[in-house]
Order: sequence, then C-alpha cells, then structure tokens
Amino acid sequence: MFIPTSRADCKAGKARSSAGPVGLYLIAFLLCAACVVQFADTAWAQCAARDVLRNKLELRTRSAQPSQLPIKSAGDVATWKTITIGTFAGPIRLRNELDGLGCNVGGQASEILARPAFTVGSHKTDVELVLVTPAQLGFTPDTVSLADIYARARQLGFELAAAEVGPQLRIQYFDQPMGEFLIIGMEPIKTWSGEPIILNVANGGAGLILIGQDGRAEAEIPATSRFVFTRSHQSAPGAEFIDQTAAILPP
Repeated sequence: MFIPTSRADCKAGKARSSAGPVGLYLIAFLLCAACVVQFADTAWAQCAARDVLRNKLELRTRSAQPSQLPIKSAGDVATWKTITIGTFAGPIRLRNELDGLGCNVGGQASEILARPAFTVGSHKTDVELVLVTPAQLGFTPDTVSLADIYARARQLGFELAAAEVGPQLRIQYFDQPMGEFLIIGMEPIKTWSGEPIILNVANGGAGLILIGQDGRAEAEIPATSRFVFTRSHQSAPGAEFIDQTAAILPP
C-alpha cells in the first residue's frame, strides 16, 4: 500500500491512481518490450561488421598466413581449426541459424543450401580443418584448375570437406579477419540451373558472409588462394610416391 510522506509523494500517488490498471499494464509492457529489444540487440548478429570488430579486439586473433613452401604430405600442415558438425536437425535449421546470427548468405550459396544434395550430419562430429594454398601443394603457375588442386590434395593425404563444413565454419568463426576468403574444398553442388558451386567463407569488410563460387573442374583458381580441407584418417603416401606422380601431374 502506498503511503505518501511528502507533497512529491502525493503527486506521484495521484499519477498512479489516474493511470489505473490499464496504465500500469501499459507501462509494464513497454518496459518488457525495451528489455526484449535490448536482449535481441545483444544476441543478434555475431556476423555484423561491428560484432566482428569487437570479437577480433577481444580475442586478438590474426589472419592465418600459410607458408608458400611446398609440402610433401598432410602431416606437414598443422591443424588450423577444429569445428563440430552434425549439430542441427536438418539444413533448414542450419540456415535459420545463419539468418539468426545475421550472417549474410549469397545467392548461389543460398541456392545450394536448399538443394537435396546438401545434407547435414546425423550426429555430432569434430572435424579437423587445415589451410593450404595451391602453391603449397606444389603448383607454380599463377592459376590452377580446381580439378588439379583436388587431385594433388588427395595424393598428399587431405580429404574434401563435407558440404556442411562451409556454413558450420561460418557460424563457428566469428573473429575472421577482414579481407580473408577461404575456399571450402568440397564436392560441388549444382544449382537448380545445373551450375556446380562450391562455398567460400569470407569477411569482405561489411560483415561475415557465406558465398558460392565456380565449382567447375576447369575453374581457374589463383595459386595463392586458401583452401579448407580436412585431414585424411589414412596414412598419406610417401615421398617416393609423390615423386613418381609429380611427372604425371601438370607442373
């Protein structure tokens, strides 16, 4: 019960009385709405440009710069990042998570995420990711075909990533440095028009994005591009095998 002790309290009491139950409910509703907006602003977006900058400052991460020296096997490359896949009941839930975090998804990427060929794991699995460039794989030309990159990567003991790795990496890599574009080494998925597309996890400066790019076997890729592969569970071929196959592969 409100008991006035001063003239100011009396005025406050009159204001409360005049507000009535409806007025009090309205005030309570507005306060709750303000709390929801504040919470949404906090929970929303990990992919927005301002949140990316905050994450980078808090975590003090730096862009991974792979060496351009040729490697002889997958064992020469350290694990770059471990992510978890199989955490969503289906592709729609995964896409909703991207939307909820404010991660932009390009038109081609959005299309292949909706294709039947895009699937997610049925159980949680940790996946070790590595970063390599075509130059590290031993290619010297300025550009290399996607098919040749994949063939050499497999020979050295790397594996193509599951399609789910692309969007999962996007939502598990909030501190990606600006200007970094990572090509997911994966089997291409065709759009509705039949165009083969692979995914690219990027920070172009306006926020974190997931985009698609040319996944044709003959697509020419700059030798300095960074690819995300997974490490094979099988032993990589020995140096002797690499030497023998080097003459078969294009220089």
